[in-house]
Amino acid sequence: MPAWTDVRVTTAGALALCLTAPGQTAAVSVFVDPMAADLGVSRAAVSTAYLIGTLAGAAALPLVGRAMDRRGARPVLLVVGAVFGAVLVCLSVVSGLVGLTAGFVGIRFAGQGALSLLATTLVAYHVQQRLGTAIGIVTAVGSAGISLVPIGLEALIAEHGFRTAWLVQGIAVWLLVVPIALLGVPRRSRRRAPTAPPPATGQQAGRSTGAVRHVMRVPMFWVLTGGVGVLALVGTALTFHQVDVLGERGLTSAEAAATFLPQTLAGLASTLLIGIVLDRISPRPAMVGSMLMLVAALVAAGFLAPGWGAVLYGVTLGIAGNSFRTIEAAVLPRYFGTEGIGEIRGVVHMITVAASAVGPLLLALGHAAVGTYRPVLLALTLLPIGLLAGILLVREPRPHQLPSRSCQ
Repeated sequence: MPAWTDVRVTTAGALALCLTAPGQTAAVSVFVDPMAADLGVSRAAVSTAYLIGTLAGAAALPLVGRAMDRRGARPVLLVVGAVFGAVLVCLSVVSGLVGLTAGFVGIRFAGQGALSLLATTLVAYHVQQRLGTAIGIVTAVGSAGISLVPIGLEALIAEHGFRTAWLVQGIAVWLLVVPIALLGVPRRSRRRAPTAPPPATGQQAGRSTGAVRHVMRVPMFWVLTGGVGVLALVGTALTFHQVDVLGERGLTSAEAAATFLPQTLAGLASTLLIGIVLDRISPRPAMVGSMLMLVAALVAAGFLAPGWGAVLYGVTLGIAGNSFRTIEAAVLPRYFGTEGIGEIRGVVHMITVAASAVGPLLLALGHAAVGTYRPVLLALTLLPIGLLAGILLVREPRPHQLPSRSCQ
């Protein structure tokens, strides 16, 4: 495919990732208090509904990936966008906790899960040269869009109420997903042959569930999956409780919120840099660096003081989270090709979304048990330290050879 197609697909992936914002925790968080007040339920009840919605929505992600492998990214993107927009519109008329829970299932499945999966996987399908750089651009632009949306939502809710905000988001998704899919996603997908041999049954690798199971027996697959899972668990826990965690270290609410700025800037810079680096060297050093940054962020959260300590916390957390997500999206196609990559990454996203649901609850329970965050944060460092051992010890699969032509 010509270079222009690579640019077009990368742009489509970045815009699609921006569209996931209404289903992301940062955007949903601005709705929690006004919805709780309007529906007459507690903040804890809304949080529980969100947890249920996240876990239930994660379960179907492998099916979305399998549909991408069989039907292509374009039709699945159109269907997911239509469903996501409809759920957002329905949330504008929600009247009780049951409806709210159903709405959370929909936005976490279609937005935070399926649309995120589509945004990066369609790039893996179509971009052949400098895939790491393309994934880095998609992740950086998408992350920037996701971080900016809550600012606009705050103003919209203050002026017109949360129901109008849900409705506007739903209509926006409907209006934008069609041109992104039709103009940005080619009908044909180039397939990379996988590194691993086909299963013993003789089926072509990646074209059946048996082939996907074969890939899932490769240890490095679970190292990558564990990495994004740990980062989702820890990162979501720290983000959800950030004001309280940093408040324990003497920061005001405004100072705690301000740490999102260095976190976002560091995340964007690391994403672009990691994407470029992955096109040139083994991903192992980047994986090690990401886990070390996560350890540093957890330690900093337990010991920092207001000022530069808070900046250091934001920078390390931003680098850790964004870099490993870029590594996973770029490296899985390198190791296993794009035949079956949708279903493979669907499994990864299912685990990641589930981990993000468990993280905030785990940190809250730990704090309730010991009365302070520091020992819980130090205990959580065992997760990235354990992943470091896997990264260093597990053999890296040999990168596959790219095919010379494209196919349906």
